Amino acid sequence: MFAMLFVTSALAQTEHLTFKGIPINGTLTEFVNKMKSAGYTYLGQEDGIGVMQGDFAGCRNCDILVATYKPTGNVSMVVVLFTTYNDWGDLEGNYNSLKSMLTLKYGEPSEVIEEFQGYEPNTNNGKMHKLTMDQCIWGSLFSTEAGDIELSITKLNYTSGRVMLRYRDRDNTNAVKEQAINDL
Repeated sequence: MFAMLFVTSALAQTEHLTFKGIPINGTLTEFVNKMKSAGYTYLGQEDGIGVMQGDFAGCRNCDILVATYKPTGNVSMVVVLFTTYNDWGDLEGNYNSLKSMLTLKYGEPSEVIEEFQGYEPNTNNGKMHKLTMDQCIWGSLFSTEAGDIELSITKLNYTSGRVMLRYRDRDNTNAVKEQAINDL
C-alpha cells in the first residue's frame, strides 16, 4: 500500500502543463516536432527560442514562441502572441473572449489586475494612449498544479498592442530557479 502511494505521488510530481495537449517538456526540437505534427509552421529559432505560427483558440496566424532555458535545455514556457490592434476596443474584446474561455477550462483566475495608472480614460483612444505609455496593467493569472497561464494586454509599440498568453510549466521553471539558487 505504501509503495502504491509513493508511485502515485511520484507520478503526480512529474505532470507537466500542456499546450495543445502537448506536455511543456523535452528539448526544443522534440516540442517543435510535436507542434509541427499539430499543424503549426516552424519559422526558426534564436537564442533558445523557437518561433512558430498557426491558428490558436479561434484566432488566425498567431505567433507562438517556445522558450527553453539553456542550463537545462528543456522547454519551460510557450507564449502565444495574438493579432496586433491599434484600437483598445479590439484588444479588450480579444482579451475578454480568451479570459472567458480560460475561465471555463481552468476556473476563476487566481489573480486579476485590470487598471490604468493615474486616471481611467473614458475613450478607446485614451485607453490606447495609456497602454502605449506603459500606464496600463491588464492581466489575469490562472494557476494550476502543473503551472501557470497568464493572459495580458501588452504594448507592441507607440501605436499598437496585442494580447499575449503565456504558459509556464511549474517543474521546468522550478528546475531553473533551483539551478540559479545553487549559483548564489
